[in-house]
Amino acid sequence: MIPAVELLASYWTISAGLPHTDREYSPFDFKDRVESASRAGFKGFGIWHADLEHVLERYSFREMKQIFDDNGIQHVELEFLNDWFLEGERKKSSDIRKQKLFEAAEGLSARHLKVGDFLQEQCSLPRVIDAFAILCAEAAQHGTKIGFELMPFAMIRTLEESIAMVEGAGSPNGGIILDLWHVVKLGIPYEDVCCVPMEYVVGVELNDGTLQGPWSLHEDTINHRQLCGEGEFNVRGFVQGLRRAGYAGPWGIEVLSTELRTLPLEELTTRAFRTTMAQFE
Repeated sequence: MIPAVELLASYWTISAGLPHTDREYSPFDFKDRVESASRAGFKGFGIWHADLEHVLERYSFREMKQIFDDNGIQHVELEFLNDWFLEGERKKSSDIRKQKLFEAAEGLSARHLKVGDFLQEQCSLPRVIDAFAILCAEAAQHGTKIGFELMPFAMIRTLEESIAMVEGAGSPNGGIILDLWHVVKLGIPYEDVCCVPMEYVVGVELNDGTLQGPWSLHEDTINHRQLCGEGEFNVRGFVQGLRRAGYAGPWGIEVLSTELRTLPLEELTTRAFRTTMAQFE
């Protein structure tokens, strides 16, 4: 029996925050965002680390959790942790953020924490495996999962290496986040993605876009994604393949777009939900 579709409003899709700036936090109030996402039909909600700090200036974890519960939000996603596999000062800074995110994971009963790398750091696979295992063990103490987001900017950039990391770590609460955007940009065939054991998949994210563009990959990634069905990706094929493979978790919708950042909150949530659900019809 195919499970019911539950969508998660990933942070960047409905936040109007500006990635990689000092304005990564959302200009929309947290309670307003949750209520709008719920009205649209979402069962999950994402929070970025900079936004979390901003929200905590007004709301406590207890108040945030109550807002989630009042609006039927069942899946909470936290992000983002990088430098967790390094040493030195950057690792110390990463550990400080990690503890804040773990505190949030426990206080909000978060489903998972997204981790990865943005700088293509050079790191051996055995070292990454060990670091991932340690991170997952720590996360388990706070009742959450760790999802490694496979992307072109990470220290490991192939599906094979990502699977090797998860298998090597052997952590039941650790796995991969499969973002359609990164799958397309990395040129990974859908059939290869659908062969990944589903117990290794922590989450799936959907979006759309152009197969090629005149801008850099970085610019493409943070400013030119599109809502599902509005670009050139075969979103339906990706969805159908993963459902046949047995994926049964929530589906995130992650669209970083200059255009979307100009829209009112209610339009963001309703369009994101409607266009994504259409891919399951």
